[in-house]
Amino acid sequence: MSAESYDIVVVGGGTGGAFAAATAATAGLDTVILERKPVEAAGHIACGDAIKGTATFPDVIDLDYLKDEAFTNQSITRAVFENPSSNDDIEIGFRGPGAVLDRKRYGEVILEEAERLGADIHYDTVVQDVVQDDDGTVTGVTGKRTGQSVAYDAKIVIDAAGALSILQDKGEFGDSYFDTNVRYSQFCSAYREVIEVDEPVDWDDALVFKPTKELGYLWYFPRSPTRINVGVGFQMDQPEMQMISAIEEDVESRPELVNPTVVDKLGAAVPTRRPYDSAVADGYIAVGDAAGHVNPTTGGGIPGAAKSAHWATKRAIAAIDEGDVSEAALWEYNRDVMTDFGKHFAAIDCYNIWGTAHEVDELTEIVSSVPAQHLADAMAGKDTGPMPLSLKLRTVKDTYGHWEKLIQLVKVRRKASALADHYDRYPTTPEGFPAWQSVRDDIMDEIYEISGAEPKY
Repeated sequence: MSAESYDIVVVGGGTGGAFAAATAATAGLDTVILERKPVEAAGHIACGDAIKGTATFPDVIDLDYLKDEAFTNQSITRAVFENPSSNDDIEIGFRGPGAVLDRKRYGEVILEEAERLGADIHYDTVVQDVVQDDDGTVTGVTGKRTGQSVAYDAKIVIDAAGALSILQDKGEFGDSYFDTNVRYSQFCSAYREVIEVDEPVDWDDALVFKPTKELGYLWYFPRSPTRINVGVGFQMDQPEMQMISAIEEDVESRPELVNPTVVDKLGAAVPTRRPYDSAVADGYIAVGDAAGHVNPTTGGGIPGAAKSAHWATKRAIAAIDEGDVSEAALWEYNRDVMTDFGKHFAAIDCYNIWGTAHEVDELTEIVSSVPAQHLADAMAGKDTGPMPLSLKLRTVKDTYGHWEKLIQLVKVRRKASALADHYDRYPTTPEGFPAWQSVRDDIMDEIYEISGAEPKY
């Protein structure tokens, strides 16, 4: 079996894969994307479809073209968190407009752009194994392309194969710090349908969320006033949820959704955990969902995948230019992630951990009693500033009966802030990693003790 040779082989044609390939091709490197789907299905990925806008994307593709083609609703100005036990919904206004997109067209465009910039794309290509030399350096992959055995040699392999990447099962990374502390309980099972309704909804400017008893949530994201992305997700360490029936029952309970017709449906696994402690090994880099680069509360992964893929590829390009593709040469990519969105995602995950120790009904009551903007900023790892005395008094009254849990939450927030600060001190070389990890784990132990939650990692 002969092998095709490239500077960079990218496994997976989603957001991470497309932005990685576009970045590499722009720099003049021979690059190929290996995508398991046929060309007509490329871009069809289970997703909530909601993003902040093109400002979250690296400027390596034609972002105006992407917006014109795929952003079907650019008027999202608020989020609505529904309380299933009362009418006390929480509404939070956005500081800037968000968008809901057509995920398949979005996926098609970013692949078109990667190809326009010079990357090859091999569809119908299922990667089955990782090739490593005697020293453990990844030197390529093997698999099947339209049913025929294929092999690809590479100076660097970029893993953009998603949350259940087979590369991480096949690769031997024991001599590196690549994060292998990954198990099913750190993932969410998600399912979404796109429905068409007869009458326009009056909340087409909003992202609507509703908690479920399985420590997950239902969502309604309007692509247009009559076409809605409706989905549900739950943590895999919770009792199994009947996701299809949960969507059907909730849709039927909403009188504004007139004659709903399902036009598309798809499921997926989503990492709802902190980013991988390290996502590099000799000759190998993981990006996006394959490295846990997903908001662990919302499941939003498009911005993290795009950014991490761009940063990873820039580090890969430099490593190839220097003739050194070792873990140490690629290490700064880890720091790029951890000191940017990585620290925020790690801090947000602390609230997930705290939540696993409490009943959903109680969590809903607490959330409904806390001022909306303070809650939103806390979950985003931001500082809202001092709460006015009148608001403090009202909050104390509204949260009567939950004060012990709120005290826990305040302590968890302080530790989450300390954790984010520690991620700013992520080491610049692998040699500093064990000491950094030890301090991080000490902070996590304190969070488990405060919350009463079982260790997640």
